[in-house]
Amino acid sequence: MLFKRFILVVLVALAISAALAGCRNLKESKPIIPITEYERLLVGRIDANYVGNDTCLSACHFHDNYRRDFEASTMGAQLSAESGMPLVDCETCHGPGSQAIVGLTKARIERDREHGIQTKCNYDTFIDIKNLPPGAKSLMCLKCHTANATFNLHDWNSGDHAISDVSCDDCHDVHKGADLITSPRETKDMCFKCHPESRAQFSLRSHHPVNELKIFCTDCHSPHGGINDRMLRDYLAKETCIKCHADKSGPFVYEHADLNEDCMLCHVPHGSPFNSMLITQEFFLCMQCHSGHRTSSRGSALESKAAFYTRCTDCHTTVHGTDLPSPGGGTFLR
Repeated sequence: MLFKRFILVVLVALAISAALAGCRNLKESKPIIPITEYERLLVGRIDANYVGNDTCLSACHFHDNYRRDFEASTMGAQLSAESGMPLVDCETCHGPGSQAIVGLTKARIERDREHGIQTKCNYDTFIDIKNLPPGAKSLMCLKCHTANATFNLHDWNSGDHAISDVSCDDCHDVHKGADLITSPRETKDMCFKCHPESRAQFSLRSHHPVNELKIFCTDCHSPHGGINDRMLRDYLAKETCIKCHADKSGPFVYEHADLNEDCMLCHVPHGSPFNSMLITQEFFLCMQCHSGHRTSSRGSALESKAAFYTRCTDCHTTVHGTDLPSPGGGTFLR
């Protein structure tokens, strides 16, 4: 009886060991084909092979500037020769280049050079990037940039830009030079290409100083997507506004009701023809919630009429809120 129990325990132990071994095997990466073949499938060229940057750029001095800028850039510095596949180089975006250099012998290159001809490869064999769908073009960048610490790209697919078929190369030029980062000063004209209504608003009499390069579109908006409305950097519009307008943040002892929760109930965020970027003339804005009143109980009809058409903030100066009591209670007189 004891022997049978011993045999049963051994069999159970063997079964558990086999199961654990099977689980470990499931976690192991065992590609059916070499990794480089997967790369060729991803870029859509299974009839070509990778030849490397040196082969791509050594013969064609037509691309000397591209090579210099690329090697000095962040992406060029990340190129790993030991990786076994081109992670960050010309062929990462343009596809395998073996078909493009067919017939480019040293003799032909020297002959072209003697005749003052710049030897070019066969561009038609590369991926036609310009005619790719926007999502496909963005995937070329995202396959690397979402796998590293670029956290601001993790929400790209849920952002308005991705949904509106804006691709990375609409804003970023990977061939522009060694510094591939788009500076805030460049964002104004870049954004206005697709947002002409914002350009018009920033030209109105009362506006945020974007044209003056004192603030930038990216100070308020996250161009790479997010879960917030209008791709704001903060969850609420007020949280974005009080970064610069801290004196309006509160909380105050005497607050302006629910208006403190959303600045855009009274203000236009980009620009307005009215003072303080208000959505309409000050008096008519206040009258949407408040009734008019006389400045004196003994005033004449003319004085009463004037009271309706003066600026409310001439008297109610702390309109966003105050911690100081007013003669009339919480009437924001000081």
